[in-house]
Amino acid sequence: MNAQTTDFDVPFYQPVGTECALFETAHTNGLPLLLKGPTGCGKTRFVEHMAARTGRKLYTVACHDDLSAADLIGRYLLRGGETEWVDGPLTRAVREGAICYLDEVVEARKDVTVVLHPLTDNRRTLMVDRTGEELLAPPGFMLVASYNPGYQNVLKRMKPSTRQRFLSATFDFPDAAIEVTVVARESGLDEARVTPLIRLAGHIRALSGMDLEEGVSTRLLIYAAQLIASGMGVDQALQAAIVEPLTDETDVQTALRDLIAVVYG
Repeated sequence: MNAQTTDFDVPFYQPVGTECALFETAHTNGLPLLLKGPTGCGKTRFVEHMAARTGRKLYTVACHDDLSAADLIGRYLLRGGETEWVDGPLTRAVREGAICYLDEVVEARKDVTVVLHPLTDNRRTLMVDRTGEELLAPPGFMLVASYNPGYQNVLKRMKPSTRQRFLSATFDFPDAAIEVTVVARESGLDEARVTPLIRLAGHIRALSGMDLEEGVSTRLLIYAAQLIASGMGVDQALQAAIVEPLTDETDVQTALRDLIAVVYG
């Protein structure tokens, strides 16, 4: 399991709407928040930014197929010949009044949902069965989760009964002007050189009939801009940061390179 804590240095985030106000209001009122949107559109950075703004420690959990409730709550471990209870990230967040962010929550095993339900209603409790504790979440604790609706299938779909326990906000790629600002700020590449990169992204996202599960993410655009800012040629940078990550299909890669030639021609 990948669980990380974030300190209070405020990471850069460019608001695109009222999402910051929604987060602050949810946090003040102890309400859970669900973020929906494609990969690489800024959901995780937004949570990091808001945790720092609210002055709360952040526990981030990258959910996956094998993530169980025990991974979140904790377990007994053998240390120095003795058995010792070790809190999981969710339990630590509840005890400390911190923020717990479950990234791609639908990837986790179904027993995780059972644990989350009491934390997402008026009870705001976490039952630690192995220790016999029932923890009441203090003011400041907040549960945030995210998922990508475009990747949902029959086996990995958030049930309405769970989804309706959260406030929700939909994220998408920002408009061109904001994305230019974000990519330039994060990569160090000047805006004049970032602009055609964002124009290329718009064309790729507008494509239909190609074997692309999703359009190019803002994250990949930042990677490409960083390579260019470091002195790498544009063609090489876009091949490594956009063409190769988006598809393994030779004909689709060729079409993407043709599009790049048009934009940068």
